[in-house]
Amino acid sequence: MGDVLAGNHAVWEFDSDSVLIRFARGIRTPRTPRLFHALGSRRIPVEAVSGVTVTAGKRDTVVLRAHPRPGADPLMEAAAGQLKESCDPYRLVLPGERAPHAAAFAEALRLRLGPDATEPADRFLVGVPGPPRRLKAYDARVGFDGSAVAFHWSRTGATSTKWKAGDQRYPLSALTGVEWRSPDGTGGHLRLLLRDTAADPRPDHDLAAAVFGVGYGAAHESLPFAAAVLAAVRGRAAVSAVPAVPGARSDDDRLRHLSELYSAGLLTDAEYTTLRDRFAADSR
Repeated sequence: MGDVLAGNHAVWEFDSDSVLIRFARGIRTPRTPRLFHALGSRRIPVEAVSGVTVTAGKRDTVVLRAHPRPGADPLMEAAAGQLKESCDPYRLVLPGERAPHAAAFAEALRLRLGPDATEPADRFLVGVPGPPRRLKAYDARVGFDGSAVAFHWSRTGATSTKWKAGDQRYPLSALTGVEWRSPDGTGGHLRLLLRDTAADPRPDHDLAAAVFGVGYGAAHESLPFAAAVLAAVRGRAAVSAVPAVPGARSDDDRLRHLSELYSAGLLTDAEYTTLRDRFAADSR
């Protein structure tokens, strides 16, 4: 067990190669953000961190914040800077008297950062948030089974454009990414970015988008959903990019890369088994 800090909404534990963040009702705390309840706990590898700071907070508090590397965390990539400060999962608020402990924690973490810490990560390094794999938006029920995203339009919420087109299903192979717009602002929606298809700028008419509204698509539900889809899309791209150069070392590298993607939650059991068997057959 490494150094431990208990803050207002979470407990951080630093080991030699990662920081385990357990979101919970903490000390001297108001209501815990629902996003934190949804996340439960997250393990952040040191290689996914670009820096760490300690600053003075409000009302005799100190704020410890780890800064994720660009491209390292699917949750933060999907959020794209839209989270409120109070909902930042990389931010820990502590009583002012804990400032020395926060500084020591930050320094210990800072010393473990590698020379490429400030460079964008070439793959996701933080695990995918867990369920929900279903999302209730204002105009649709959206489902993700690990291989495709499906939209089931609401008779009362969907526009005539969507209702007449009928329910839609998009396999991961048809996607290049995900666009999430916070339900806390105007125009909140979840949009799938399609390969070789231009998006309709109006989310309520886009057949690959679901619109949020009051009571629909809350951040603690829609953001983990968006992150899970984004990670799956990027995971497929990473697998397809594994070199197919003949030779024992290449085969070992491909299988090792595949295992890393599976361990990180970027592949379903079925996808992992299929690709593993295919790589094994290719090596014979």
